[in-house]
Amino acid sequence: MTQHPALNQTRIKVGIVGGTGYTGVELLRLLAAHPQVELGIITSRGDAGTPVAAMFPNLRGRVDLAFTAPDTAALAACDVVFFATPNGIAMKEAAELLDKGVRVIDLAADFRIKDVPEWERWYGMPHASPALVAAAVYGLPEFNREAIRGARLVANPGCYPTAVQLGFMPLLRAGVVDAASLVADCKSGVSGAGRKAEVHTLLAEAADNFKAYAVPGHRHLPEIRQGLSAVAGKAVGLTFVPHLTPMIRGIHATLYARLTGTSVDLQVLYERTYAGEPFVDVMPAGSHPETRSVRGANTCRIAVHRPQGGDTVVVLSAIDNLVKGAAGQAIHNMNLMFGLPETTGIDGIALLP
Repeated sequence: MTQHPALNQTRIKVGIVGGTGYTGVELLRLLAAHPQVELGIITSRGDAGTPVAAMFPNLRGRVDLAFTAPDTAALAACDVVFFATPNGIAMKEAAELLDKGVRVIDLAADFRIKDVPEWERWYGMPHASPALVAAAVYGLPEFNREAIRGARLVANPGCYPTAVQLGFMPLLRAGVVDAASLVADCKSGVSGAGRKAEVHTLLAEAADNFKAYAVPGHRHLPEIRQGLSAVAGKAVGLTFVPHLTPMIRGIHATLYARLTGTSVDLQVLYERTYAGEPFVDVMPAGSHPETRSVRGANTCRIAVHRPQGGDTVVVLSAIDNLVKGAAGQAIHNMNLMFGLPETTGIDGIALLP
């Protein structure tokens, strides 16, 4: 394996744009323990000057930086910059950093969807850097590993898309299901909505409650369809229904597909597909993965079922939306980009209870 020149340095200097959201602080938590990383700059327009540990006391003694106002010159001194910002920020700022030789990993959606008009329709704004969309590499390591190794700009997948694609892709790659009638029934904890004040995520609104939302169309739908269609080699038909659950972290995706033949051994198919993958755990036949079993870990746990031996396959896929669905996967991409062992800094065990 060809190693990136950064490995000749003692540390990889990292910058984070937008360090005060949930994905930003998760990046900080994981990167602070990464043996090859030097945290260089963490930006926040609204909280510049505030010590990171004052806002996030779990980082006391581990992160001594204060938030600073965005400074292109300071960010340009980094080897890699993570954008943990709202949609629409990275597409305006990434080009200048890339021109200065900095690698960029965007945790928002600015570079995920290759069809720019489609992106503009779903995200409600004109795209500021269409040329970069074409150059960006979609950062799902299990299916795009080699392209990520040589990438300058990585579009980190969304949380729902990670759970759904990892669950469906073995079936589509093997061509054993009807790609026109896929169903993804997904549940997410409230941290998926981000760290902002909104009524629907207030404790009194979200606790002791369960509801579907965005049934007519969710922004992650075109991203999921794009990835699944690429694996299937044709357009897929997907019904995607997200739900909000009264928990902080976690995504559970229950996926349905119609088998085109019943001779395939689904357990063997999944075990072979993900053999050697450090962050996908194909559980024993008959298992039911739980969100708590992946809390805080960069792991996707998958179980595959064929109820009553019929022609419907049910796949259960569970991730932590802030780790495998965001920050942990972004660091996995960084490890690939810089020639590090893939599990470096993100091989922690999930938290129980």
